[in-house]
Amino acid sequence: METTMSPVVGQIAPELRLKGPGGQFVTLSEYRGRNPVVLVFYPLAFSPVCSHQLPAIQKELPRISARGGVVLGISVDSHYANTAFAERLGLTFPLLSDWKHEASVAYGMMIESSGYSGRALFLVDREGRIAYQEVAPKTSEVPDLEALIRALEALG
Repeated sequence: METTMSPVVGQIAPELRLKGPGGQFVTLSEYRGRNPVVLVFYPLAFSPVCSHQLPAIQKELPRISARGGVVLGISVDSHYANTAFAERLGLTFPLLSDWKHEASVAYGMMIESSGYSGRALFLVDREGRIAYQEVAPKTSEVPDLEALIRALEALG
């Protein structure tokens, strides 16, 4: 997977401003000082692996929310496609459109030759720093959600 370097644990997370449900913009900074944020980069809406990964995250949402966490899914799909995908899967967390690939590049997730991002989990703490990250070596592999939840628990 030919991507650029991802931010590492301890670094300030790159800001993002992406369209979510209803075309409303969502920023990472709006959660600063309030909630840890789980960023879920996934390649494409309606693809088979994503169609299994995101419902698994939805299933664990009560555990994530109980620790103050907020989940934001990110793909290069349009916000229209993401809205339809979320509705089809019954997701209650927002899926954000990285249509211009800015977040995928900033987080080192853009696979230029494919035109979509890799698959990864990033945990951003309340101060806006990367507290955990796992980038899947292949888009067919899914990062370890349990490890992310343990990292979220460790934030207190």
